[in-house]
Amino acid sequence: MPTNLPSQSGADSSQEVKQFFDKYYINQISFPSNQIDAVVGFFLQHGFDQESARSTGIVLLNQAREDNVNVFQLIDTLKALTDVQLSQVVAQILNAYRENISVLGYRVAGVIDEYESRNILV
Repeated sequence: MPTNLPSQSGADSSQEVKQFFDKYYINQISFPSNQIDAVVGFFLQHGFDQESARSTGIVLLNQAREDNVNVFQLIDTLKALTDVQLSQVVAQILNAYRENISVLGYRVAGVIDEYESRNILV
């Protein structure tokens, strides 16, 4: 009897995908708890929610490790930034870790010379 259902014979077509994602999280990374607490706490103080503070913090910790930079000095440097500047820096860091098919964007307001932009009535 004919059916529209896929045939049950043969291998599962999703087997390759399952094998890929089973191995996806094999490489574990670890950081000292005081560094994680400091970075996550910094982002929480600047208005990030818990999950975004954690994920951004892990990216920042990874980058600091790759660049051989002390995390605490990095946090001290970030403390001097305004919230807008911090958001721009975080967007640039996250874009470096994203796939090339999408990026996070932000708008930079143009500087307007008020002298030339106003109307002059004669």
